[in-house]
Amino acid sequence: MRKAKPKKRVILPDPVFDDVRVTKFVNHLMYDGKKNTAFAIFYDALDTVKTKMPNEELSALDIWKKALENITPTVEVKSRRVGGATFQVPTEIRADRKESISMKNLIAYARKRGGKTMADKLAAEIVDAFNNQGGAYKRKEDMHKMAEANRAFAHFRF
Repeated sequence: MRKAKPKKRVILPDPVFDDVRVTKFVNHLMYDGKKNTAFAIFYDALDTVKTKMPNEELSALDIWKKALENITPTVEVKSRRVGGATFQVPTEIRADRKESISMKNLIAYARKRGGKTMADKLAAEIVDAFNNQGGAYKRKEDMHKMAEANRAFAHFRF
């Protein structure tokens, strides 16, 4: 490589839970640099999750973490051209990319939902992901099915 690898930026933990993953999630959630608004949406969503699931012994943050874990894919397919034909080659996903994909999917499917506020939509998607259902969970399952269907091309891995 001609240039050195760029340095990883240090992400500060969030003020309420003191967790770096929360800040990463809020950074994905944020529009136009409005971080305070994004934090407000996230915390409201967690409050809503807690009210929706009162009999759950886990805290709202633990429910969110479990939901993220449930929608995190382990393999994905990448297009690879071999002799004029394009193959969908299944590949393992790096840990940081897994986390990023799961957060982006959760937010994307929450935005597509019907509901009053973004906090309500996000809370509903978190509850669904926690219960292994909803759009983000279906997306993970579809990614795994694609990888399984194209397992024959795994030897084209790069």
